[in-house]
Amino acid sequence: MRILAAHWPAPITQDDIDAAVQYSLQTAALPSPAARAYEIIRPAVVRVRALEAEKPGKPDVERSVGTGVVIVDTGTILTNLHVVVGAPRIRVEFADGLEADASIIGLEPEQDLAVLKARSVPDDLVAATMRSTRDLAVGDRVVAVGFPFGIGPSATAGIISGLRREFRSPEGERLLTNLIQFDAAANPGNSGGPLVTDDGELIGIVTAIMNPTDQRVFIGIGFAVPIETAASSVGMSPF
Repeated sequence: MRILAAHWPAPITQDDIDAAVQYSLQTAALPSPAARAYEIIRPAVVRVRALEAEKPGKPDVERSVGTGVVIVDTGTILTNLHVVVGAPRIRVEFADGLEADASIIGLEPEQDLAVLKARSVPDDLVAATMRSTRDLAVGDRVVAVGFPFGIGPSATAGIISGLRREFRSPEGERLLTNLIQFDAAANPGNSGGPLVTDDGELIGIVTAIMNPTDQRVFIGIGFAVPIETAASSVGMSPF
């Protein structure tokens, strides 16, 4: 009778593991840094609509549209003051489609900031993770998310172009200081939205764009209020 020898598989070597990892990296499409940042911050981004006073049986009349970012998961939202100032009603729309009325609970006119409180929120509402701007450097990659011209949520990517900038509003009424300058495209409707790192961490609130003409469109220079300034100006510790 013949006895067949058992054939055991060869042991896996480090070279085998390295080859498998290399193959996976070459064949699997990894998300871009901007895509990853967008997916992380998206649940905390809201559409902010400034509306005329409600009239029974009549559709809402929209004064303006902007963006906000949830900073407390009970429905506290940061946005720009100029998005909601003077509006008889404010309506916010969360990432899951839920809409709710919101009230202004804090203002910081010197930084063009407003704090909103939504009257109802999704059960699984996610707040943005805030990150110190202390170690930011010119050239760091950033992503802006918002509703430019009401379209969105839309993401644009770029870099930090400068730090500690100053900007005076076109009307000359307000001088904003210590701003983050960035070149990710921003347009009317992006106001109040988040500026985030590749890790989706909130570093600023998109506030203004510079254009030497009368056109309110982006030419490559945007400004955001650093999150430390934004949070502390409304009575919050960001970290």
